[in-house]
Amino acid sequence: MRQQKSSATGSLGVTQVAYAVQKKLGWLFREQPKEDFGIDAHVEVADGEAVEGRLLALQIKTGPSFFRERGDGGWWFRPDSSHVRYWVNHSLPVVIVLADLESERCFWELMNPSSLVKTSGGNWKVLIPEVHLLDESAKQVLREAAEGDPYVLRIRELQLARPWLELLNQDQRLVVDIEEWVNKTSGRGSIILGVDREDGDGPFPLARWDVFLGVSSYAEVVPRLFAWAEVTPHEETYDDADQDAFEDECVVVDGEGDRFETEEYSEWAARRAEHLPRLRPYANEAGEIDRWRLELTLNELGEAFLLVDRFASRGEQLLTP
Repeated sequence: MRQQKSSATGSLGVTQVAYAVQKKLGWLFREQPKEDFGIDAHVEVADGEAVEGRLLALQIKTGPSFFRERGDGGWWFRPDSSHVRYWVNHSLPVVIVLADLESERCFWELMNPSSLVKTSGGNWKVLIPEVHLLDESAKQVLREAAEGDPYVLRIRELQLARPWLELLNQDQRLVVDIEEWVNKTSGRGSIILGVDREDGDGPFPLARWDVFLGVSSYAEVVPRLFAWAEVTPHEETYDDADQDAFEDECVVVDGEGDRFETEEYSEWAARRAEHLPRLRPYANEAGEIDRWRLELTLNELGEAFLLVDRFASRGEQLLTP
């Protein structure tokens, strides 16, 4: 099966924007599922190691067709009315980003009533200024767009995570796969949230963060990303890894194929657990990449938010005995 050219172009545009967000702004980038109408990614503003729920939504458009209609100092982008209504009423500030693959530059504009222009035909257009490069120069304006009351920001973060909370509430298993480049001072890596369907295949991906954490520990950052969940090692993955380590360290096979254990597995595992952190990688590849697999379960915050959300959205409430 051949990949459609438009699909490949769009994917390259998302990758280019992700790079700009992560390397030039130093923020977190999370691509959204394709079923999220009109939003391609979420960006989380970070100041160093501090991640505080300040979010932006991105609509990413890629390719030369979006740079054909010149305006005064930029290019006109013409969205349809249904997208305009969705973006203006979105719970997050929405940013339109045009990705130019040829120059490897990205241009942006906030989607709000002041940037929208009504056309004579009753449609809408937005000017994407050529000076609005998605780099360090955009940092202050975009940070201010994402600012808000800390209470509202935290509630907004829970609202955006609601589909994942609902999956956990339906007894789905959510796992976090981490690929950490251990020899990079940038703390480069990826964090993928997925559903473990327990079918022998890998987790079905729901969201991905490409990150540059510097000296920050993944064991500290991941629980902050998922404040609504208890984060624990994925039992089956770590049990398998421990068994492999035990075989390497404590099992000897003689020339006749007989197998000898130098220590009982239970004693070895108990001693090993005393010296290892609770959240840790389960494997390392070629001394370069640490691999983690962590599991999420609803904590008190997640459970309480689902109750409040049901009442706020549908008027449902707990029945007291």
